[in-house]
Amino acid sequence: MFRFFLIAGLVCIFVSGIYIGAWTDGDRQRANFYSETPKNRKQRVNIGLLFGLIGVISLLIAGIIYFN
Repeated sequence: MFRFFLIAGLVCIFVSGIYIGAWTDGDRQRANFYSETPKNRKQRVNIGLLFGLIGVISLLIAGIIYFN
């Protein structure tokens, strides 16, 4: 069970970084910002935050399982 939550947490954090744009450089992020509508940007950021939250919760559960 520990391995499942650890992998799920890491995958969710990685997907969150992709949606938020954490893995891009400044030029690409600036181009993405000006090429999308505010509605699409808000939707993309909300999905990224949701995946990030799920990832953090999964990693916390994995930590609790590991240390108990």
